[in-house]
Amino acid sequence: MAGRRARGPLQRVQWRSRELQEQVAALRAESAALAPGQQKALSQRCMQLKKSVEENTNVLQNLKKADEPAPIGNYNQRKEEEEKLLQKLSQQLQKLALILDQDNVTMSYTVDEGHQKDAQTEDEDEEDDGDEDEESSEEEDSDEADDEDEDKLLDDPDVKECIAVGNFNAQQEGDLTFKKGEVLLIHDKKADGWWVAENSKGERGLVPKTYLAVYNKDEESQEESEEQIEVVDETADGTKIKKRTDSHWSAVRKAVTENDTVEILATMGAVPAGFRLSTLFQLLEEGNQFRASYFIQPELTPSQLAFKDLVWNSEKDTIHRRATRVSMIVTLWSCKMIPLPGVSIQVLSRHVRLCLFDGNRVLSNIHTVRATWQPKNPQTWTFSPRVTGILPSLLDGDCFVRSSSSSSDIGILFELGITYIRNSTGERGELSCGWAFLKLFTSDGVPVPSKTYELLLNGGTPYERGVEVDPSISRRASGSVFHQIITFKKQPALLVKLRSLSMQSKDILNLLPETLIGSMCYIHLLIFYRQILGDALLKDRISMQSADLICNPILATFPQIMDQPDLMDALRSAWVDKERTLKRSEKRDQEFLKSLFVLVYHDSVFPLLQSTFLPSHKWAEEESEASRWKVIADFLKKSRENDGALQSLLASENTHKAFDISELTYDFLGETRKNNPVV
Repeated sequence: MAGRRARGPLQRVQWRSRELQEQVAALRAESAALAPGQQKALSQRCMQLKKSVEENTNVLQNLKKADEPAPIGNYNQRKEEEEKLLQKLSQQLQKLALILDQDNVTMSYTVDEGHQKDAQTEDEDEEDDGDEDEESSEEEDSDEADDEDEDKLLDDPDVKECIAVGNFNAQQEGDLTFKKGEVLLIHDKKADGWWVAENSKGERGLVPKTYLAVYNKDEESQEESEEQIEVVDETADGTKIKKRTDSHWSAVRKAVTENDTVEILATMGAVPAGFRLSTLFQLLEEGNQFRASYFIQPELTPSQLAFKDLVWNSEKDTIHRRATRVSMIVTLWSCKMIPLPGVSIQVLSRHVRLCLFDGNRVLSNIHTVRATWQPKNPQTWTFSPRVTGILPSLLDGDCFVRSSSSSSDIGILFELGITYIRNSTGERGELSCGWAFLKLFTSDGVPVPSKTYELLLNGGTPYERGVEVDPSISRRASGSVFHQIITFKKQPALLVKLRSLSMQSKDILNLLPETLIGSMCYIHLLIFYRQILGDALLKDRISMQSADLICNPILATFPQIMDQPDLMDALRSAWVDKERTLKRSEKRDQEFLKSLFVLVYHDSVFPLLQSTFLPSHKWAEEESEASRWKVIADFLKKSRENDGALQSLLASENTHKAFDISELTYDFLGETRKNNPVV
């Protein structure tokens, strides 16, 4: 017969909590039938029990999901429920201690009288309610007045030192963990209730104000008053913690904490232990603020009276070129030694997502490049630099990177990912296979050299440190130098190259928005869009104070195409076909090229956007991608044969979605980035 399975850390805490719950119930029953003069012995037992409850609470708060020997479903929820139970026990013992403590004469007799009257007829919950009502009726008015004065003093900008009235464990990256009684220096009192604080070790982070009280150095009884404060519900005074208001922490927190699925896959041997839910995919799913369609829009100045990165050059009759602090071309070469997933999951896509990052925040759009691989060598991913012809832009390993951020820690975050489907359940998801960060400036502010970099991949998320992609191949090799070299060669790595820019390349990139990452193969299409945008917003507007809608189908719909790579490929293909027919003199005429681009756009992707035959764009769905490309290819072929899209648009067999005015009108006030907080 197999031996009994050992308890995990959380299960041991739960078992201990049940023991304590039984002991508290027995103690309360004894106290109800207590004769006068017998309080002292029970009071000592009560304090010992309270100490045991606090010890178990501390053990619970220090538990981590990674400590469990086997996956536990709803781990965070179970941990929270256990903490609430222990808090309730602590609260009950605190009240019982007041009853038994003969030194607290005023409160003791009042509360004890209530207990003696109803001990034989009321259950434990009713006793709790009676106690709370009795205490609150006597002290309600004075407590409210004291709390109001305390809050006013706490919010005073001149009050910088606060004392913690309860234990707080960091809930997410950027929070500061502290213990009850710890003195904190407040640097910034934010309106949402999360304040920037510093502890005695010099560590900074966000803390909830509901856990703080004004620190009075001269008050000798401070420690005694602290012992009477209970940590109830989610904060020290029972007030619910407000949600963080910073822009993308909810998605990051989901990627960091909700890893039940990943743990199950890791336990099954389907993925290595260092895999996580993809952080950058979670951000893309959160909304459009990390998509290229958002960053292609012009940005307003802080005053919102002018455009920050779109300025007219009257001498050259076009938009100004704007140099930025970060302006470069990054080439993805290959990924090596990427661990293989198990046979229980099917990989739908292998790809790299990249963005600008400062170690804490994403500073740009998130750009995706799909990798290719050979069945003979599935651990090596490759990319296709300098995509031309009919190759999809999604495979283009040549990426331009631009940013005007002044952050000293700015760099490029690369996250390798796979989109998968579980064979047994049909569940889809996206996992991170590791990440790497390439800092773009040295500590002296000098740009890093343009060369090829081999970046070792880290496991976990970009907000975790010290996690290996595959712990079975540890980086901490011991033994001979030869053994260390062999171990190093087995490490998952990404090869990238930073390319220096020629003057011509700089001039091209400087026509783009100040912050954007994208594929080099369609950069000329983005420049056409920017020039048309400049004409509409700066050159042709009747008045700079006018905020009227602008009738321009390209401006109204081009951002939608930015989020659908196959439509960008359709526009790129249509433009190449048209460009082949041009004379050399026409290719040098920028105004002519711009007007021709408008015609090509109207004859290619604009009708496709509203076609009922074009399936919705779905990431990494082979059937959907093939169906979409067939519709796109057929339409482009007919458009070429008929010298335009008009005949196809008027054909009775072609149907389109119901007309909406947003297809033609551009509302720049609704689309522009208003002093974007991300950048």
